[in-house]
Amino acid sequence: MTVNHLVPAGVPETPALTELRHEVRAFLNSRIADGSLTPRVDAWITGWDPDFSRELAARGWVGMTVPAAYGGHGRTFVERFVVTEELLAAGAPVAAHWVADRQAAPSLLRFGTEEQKQHYLPRIAAGECFFAIGMSEPDSGSDLASVRTRARRVDGGWSVTGTKVWTSGAHAAEAFFVLARTSPLDTSARHAGLSQLIVELRSDGVQVRPIVSMTGQHHFNEVHLDDVFVPDARVLGDVGAGWHQVTSELAYERSGPERFLSTFPLFRAQVRRAAAQPEGTPADPAIGRALARLRGLHHMSMAVNAAVERGDRADTAAAVVKVLGTSFEGDLVEAAQLGGGLPDSDPLLAAGLLQRPGFTLRGGTSEILRGVIARGMGLR
Repeated sequence: MTVNHLVPAGVPETPALTELRHEVRAFLNSRIADGSLTPRVDAWITGWDPDFSRELAARGWVGMTVPAAYGGHGRTFVERFVVTEELLAAGAPVAAHWVADRQAAPSLLRFGTEEQKQHYLPRIAAGECFFAIGMSEPDSGSDLASVRTRARRVDGGWSVTGTKVWTSGAHAAEAFFVLARTSPLDTSARHAGLSQLIVELRSDGVQVRPIVSMTGQHHFNEVHLDDVFVPDARVLGDVGAGWHQVTSELAYERSGPERFLSTFPLFRAQVRRAAAQPEGTPADPAIGRALARLRGLHHMSMAVNAAVERGDRADTAAAVVKVLGTSFEGDLVEAAQLGGGLPDSDPLLAAGLLQRPGFTLRGGTSEILRGVIARGMGLR
């Protein structure tokens, strides 16, 4: 079985989508021109700017797939994909609303209670409510079934104890989804007995500890939960169904264009430099190869978003996009460093080099995802 059999059929970009793309691009170019937006590498995870998120929300570009009944705009996943691509390509600071819009809102729509939807979704769509994700744990790597955070039954809810790590934006977010074990571990069925809970990050017993990266930036955190009370009304979906919910949620996290466009501002700088060379300068074949890979990843990711829109299962296809996309991003940085002609002092190159180690780790390591792909192909 080939990769082509794992990824859904592509979808064409309609004139309406192209018009939307040009509208977003014109807005971003105007912001770059007036100096209020500086393109940056990995801005979807490092560029925390609540005011910019609220401005996008006012234009209808946050909460796009949230129904109007919950304060959203009732648009398609493919329309959201087009907007997202343009924001990433511009290196716009979208980290504040990213997790809430990409992951929390679709999960709330699919698994949340009516009260949870009414409470969170209108504020997510307005750029006023930010979320983080509490999956990874110390010493667990990408093996989510090994989580040790526990939730024990108490009167009116659950008492949660454990530690989550690499929780981007937890220091500034309102809440996060926590994957916890609500039943004793059964070694013969490790995926059973897990549940998702919505934990308010300002609750008693929550301690958010910053993790400062080698760039000197603080966007990652370790979150320690010490007997944190979570009411029954904040259980997401069904108790014990956490594994099913998380694996479906990962399709949103792994397949998006952020998996291959995090370094696009750096690639654009290389292309512009090459275009400015004197006539007769030999063309750089590496740029052509990168452009071809980029185009293929665009079509693959767009196809997965269309599958999600249809309600099709897309976790294996999302893993394919993530593995190929993050590998591509790393190759772009290496090409820029070795032959891109950019000075070592270039801020985009410097940021790309520092951020590169995380590309293939976050959202699941490439080694783990190759196992996901193998199982999807029936090889394991």
